[in-house]
Amino acid sequence: MAILEVKDLEVYYGVIQAIKGISFEVNQGEIIALIGANGAGKTTTLQTITGLIPAKSGRILYEGSDITRIASHRLVSMGMAHVPEGRRVFAQLTVLQNLKLGAYTRKDKKEILETLETIYKRFPRLEERKNQPAGTLSGGEQQMLAMGRALMSHPRIIVMDEPSMGLSPIYVNEIFDIIKEINDSGTTVLLVEQNAKKALSIAHKAYVLETGKIVLSGDAKQLMNDDSVKKAYLSE
Repeated sequence: MAILEVKDLEVYYGVIQAIKGISFEVNQGEIIALIGANGAGKTTTLQTITGLIPAKSGRILYEGSDITRIASHRLVSMGMAHVPEGRRVFAQLTVLQNLKLGAYTRKDKKEILETLETIYKRFPRLEERKNQPAGTLSGGEQQMLAMGRALMSHPRIIVMDEPSMGLSPIYVNEIFDIIKEINDSGTTVLLVEQNAKKALSIAHKAYVLETGKIVLSGDAKQLMNDDSVKKAYLSE
């Protein structure tokens, strides 16, 4: 069953059309990857889904309800979390304060503490550094914090934008292992990622964006073996 459906979505920046009538769906329990070159419209797509950019036309359905015009903060309480490109942690606040901000829509303090313990088990370094300002963490640790903060809202679907950007190879592998673990624990993942090889290696299905259009879609493992995908996105 589709937890998220995007139908004929069009998005403009002024007179420039960034997204040109794309349609795709994300089924419950899947990892779906959106891949494509810089400027293809991947980040714009995610920001429109999560209410940060208005759609010109088309519809976005979440669990069957039309969320096309719903504000971002309401989507969080409905079970959708967004890990933005560039991590966007609150540098002056501690790791713990950043994590607690992720739970701002939740009221049950006992459940919040239980979620925090789960986050610390998944990201032991965050517990070790819980009293440090977030700005003093390495890039990889800040990415873990951004993911942990999103998970504090207890989402049913988590939308991630370029989680491996700017990270060392060791951290890249670790981040993708964690994304797989998050999915294995029952959270649906919509992933935008420049590292197409890594994204396709963990995704169930994938969509290829070029200049605001979906030009290819299918099973992620099959796309890894598609000659056009290999040539454009997987060559070393």
